[in-house]
This record gives sequence, C-alpha cells and structure tokens, in this order.
Amino acid sequence: MFGRAQMLITDTSPRWHLDYLDEAAMVRLAQLLALSLKPGDVVALHGDLGAGKTTFARALIQAFTSDHATEVVSPTFSLVQTYDCERGSIEHFDLYRLKSAEEAEEIGLSDDGSHCIRIIEWPDRLAGGLSRNRLDVTFEDTAAGRSRTVVLTPIGSTVDRLNRLAQLHSFIERSGWADAQIAYLQGDASTRRYARLTRGRSTAILMDAPRQPDGPILRDGKPYSRIAHLAEDVKPFVAIGHTLRNAGLSVPEIFAQDLDAGLLLLEDLGDRVFGLETDGGRHQADLWSAAVDMLTAFRRANAPMSMPVSPGDQAAGTHTLSSLDATILGIEVALLPDWYWPEIYGSAMPPDVRQTFEALWQPVIERLLAEPKGWVLRDVHSPNLLWLPQRTGIARVGVIDFQDAISGPWAHDVMSLLQDARVDVSADLEARLLDQYVSQMASDLSFDELAFRAAYAAYGALRATRLLGLFVRLLRRDGKPTYLRHIERNWGYLERNLQHPMLRPLACWYDLHFPVEYRNRAIKP
Repeated sequence: MFGRAQMLITDTSPRWHLDYLDEAAMVRLAQLLALSLKPGDVVALHGDLGAGKTTFARALIQAFTSDHATEVVSPTFSLVQTYDCERGSIEHFDLYRLKSAEEAEEIGLSDDGSHCIRIIEWPDRLAGGLSRNRLDVTFEDTAAGRSRTVVLTPIGSTVDRLNRLAQLHSFIERSGWADAQIAYLQGDASTRRYARLTRGRSTAILMDAPRQPDGPILRDGKPYSRIAHLAEDVKPFVAIGHTLRNAGLSVPEIFAQDLDAGLLLLEDLGDRVFGLETDGGRHQADLWSAAVDMLTAFRRANAPMSMPVSPGDQAAGTHTLSSLDATILGIEVALLPDWYWPEIYGSAMPPDVRQTFEALWQPVIERLLAEPKGWVLRDVHSPNLLWLPQRTGIARVGVIDFQDAISGPWAHDVMSLLQDARVDVSADLEARLLDQYVSQMASDLSFDELAFRAAYAAYGALRATRLLGLFVRLLRRDGKPTYLRHIERNWGYLERNLQHPMLRPLACWYDLHFPVEYRNRAIKP
C-alpha cells in the first residue's frame, strides 16, 4: 500500500513512519485517514515548501467528500477555505501568510473547532495555539526527490485512532488490496465503519468493527448491546454469514478476516438497495415480493441455531443464537417513555402513566415469547436488501447487516419487511404480501395462521414503539438527526397494528396520551 510502513514507539507517543511514498501512495494514505475523521479533529501538516502538504490536503478533502472531482482551492491568499459535506464541514487553513494572532482570530481559529474538521498547513505559525488533541503529519523529500517520507504523530486523544489506521493499513495490505483506492461508505446507526476498495474493475467492502459495546451502562452493569444480545464483534457476522450462504441466501462472501482486530474484507454486492431501486422506478411490489419468497425459503431451510464461527478453524469456536426474552422487549418499548415522551411533553412520563403503559405491554410480550421460535434476522428492511437481477430465484435478494440475528417468533422479519421503517409500504401492498407469505406457508402443518397474524401485529406495534424512542435517542444522544424524517411513517405503522383486537387496550392508551396533534408534532434537531 505504501513503500514501507513502521510503527515506532517513542517516550511520548507512537509514531507511524512511512517511507518511499509516491503521489499515488500519498492519495491512498489520505483516503485511509479520511475514514476516521469527524468534527472536532485537527490535522496539522508540517513540511517545507513543495514537500507535499497541499497535495495531501487536497486528497484528504476529496476523500472526505467522497468526490474525487471536488475542486479544492488553495487557501494561500484567503488563508481559509470551507467545504460543507454530508459527514460534516472541513476548514482548510494555509497559515504561510499569517501575520499575527489577531489575524488567526479573524479567520476563525480562536474557537474550539468542535463544529468542523480542521486541516492546517504551516501550523507552526500559530506559535503554540494549536489544539492539544490533533494528528501531526510531517512530510520530507527523499534524497531522490521522487517520493516522500511521511511521519504521523498523534497528540493527545488521537493515539488510539492512529493505531487503528495502522491496523487497517496492515490488513488491507495482507489481503492483497494494497494498491486499491479507498472510499468511505455511509454506514448504519451502529459504530461500524465501511469503505469500498477499488482496484481496476474489482471492488470489495472493508468492514471496520473493533470489539466494543454499544452505548452506556443501562441495567445490571450492562450496556444495551449486551442486554439485547447485539453483536459486539465480527464473529457473529462471520458465523451467521456462512450459515445463510449455505441456506441459499445471497450474503457477502468473506475474502479476508482478522477476527481479533474486528476487520473483514467482504464481497461487494453493489449499491442497488431496495429503497434506491424504488426511487429509480422499479416496481416496489416486485422487489418486496421477491424478499417474501426469500423469507419463506429461509424458514423452510431449517438452518441450525448453533454454528461454527469460521468453518475449518476450530479455534474460532462456535456461535449460538441467543433467545428473545422479556428483558429485551421491555427495554425496547421503554425507549418511548425514556426518550420520545420527554421530547414531546418536555418532562418525564408520570410514574402512574408509565406503570399503566408497562402493565398493558406485559401480556403482549408474554404472548410473543410463547410463540414457536425460529431465526430472526432483525433488520430485514430496505437499507439492508439489495437487488441482484443477474442472479436467479431467492438469490436475487442480497442480504446484509445480519450479525444481530436471534431466536424468536418468525413473524418479526416478515413484519420488518412489510412495515419498512424507512420506505413507505402501503396498507394494500402490505396486506397482499402478508397473504402471499401465509399462502406459501399453508402447506406446513405446524403453521398457525391466526397466531402468526397476532404475533405480526404485536411485533409491529412493539417495533414502531421502539423506533419512535430510538430515533429521538439517535438525535439527542448520538447527534444523528436524519432519522427524524421516519417518525411519521412509523406512527402510521403503529396505528395499523393497533387495529388488531388483541391490542385494543394498548390502542386506547396511545389514543389517550398521543392524540393526532401530538403524533404530528415536529421534532427539531
């Protein structure tokens, strides 16, 4: 990937030393660094005139914007150029002509910079005014003048991220993709990161998922991810992926893996996600009907609940699907009183109202848990389904983001598909496709249609309740406002589900505490 890379440990901090970088390698280094950048970061570029600072800054900005055609203007005369991107703003400073501390204040360098990413050329002109948490990047010409030596030195809180960048580089190189271009991919609501590697006409997806729990301690000394049995490393993804492929589903093949580091190189199934396909004019009913066929076939495949993490590698162990339980479901419905209610009403839900809410949900949850259990992939919806028309049968539906699979009622995944949280599914289409699933399962003597439809409505009401709270949490806790646009749609799904006779008491509670004017109340970021 680069000429020679070496992590050096000094008395103060590690340094990543890279030798013999030509311009193409400099661009790849910038692309790699761009994967980890976020608002509040400072990248300080050191080196003499012509050492490569501006070339690197341009590549870094283009990589962050995910557009290699982005025009990056040198700020030599203006001192600063600003770029507004989907992932945040970038301020590119060139301080070569800076004359005084007052001038630095005039161009905006006096604030903490938490709102943006700052790339600073000639940072020494600030005379000690540089952020204590930054990444110093120093460029030097080699003797021949045809390549560069680059040293990355983390200052303060950037040490861990530099170590991770070195791990990513080593993994990509070991996987045989050292000369690939690297492009950030927008991920999901989790802490995982993704990038597309491109080498000629070949592509692959890099999953960067170091082991970590999801969120703060919630109950009994555990974070939500542990209570809800969510994947905290890549091992479930690897194990479940092999099992789904054996069942005939189109899931990404794993080209390379480092289970301990949480790094995977995956088959690239493309960008034709269901939501974008419908936006492009493809008939929604055809796509969703194919996905119903996939779910039916998967149910009949009778995939095992326990599986090797990595076939052929006994040391990797096994993975067994956890079972859905009352604690998980109770925490999920609690997202509404914990987050959505305070957002709408401006104060905590009164204890008596919450007690009634929990008491009404208890028998519904108990009924769900009494259902026969099978595979629940959990996130079968448009962002995680890709259209692969070059394949045949159920293989035309690509499936991603399945690492949180669990053992629970089969109705969940059908509901997740037909009440898509991010794409409108009309009541008529939902009813027609639900009938399709029921018809396909009718020959199975163990299939109970009435119980299935009741579980479908109950799970739908629970999931919509959870999402109303989750979308507010993503806004207030995690700074992710884009999910707010899905709230109205999920209120619509909740209303459909509450029409089931079993849920009539819950329907009365929602009508009392969330009348129409409250359901349509806008939430501002």
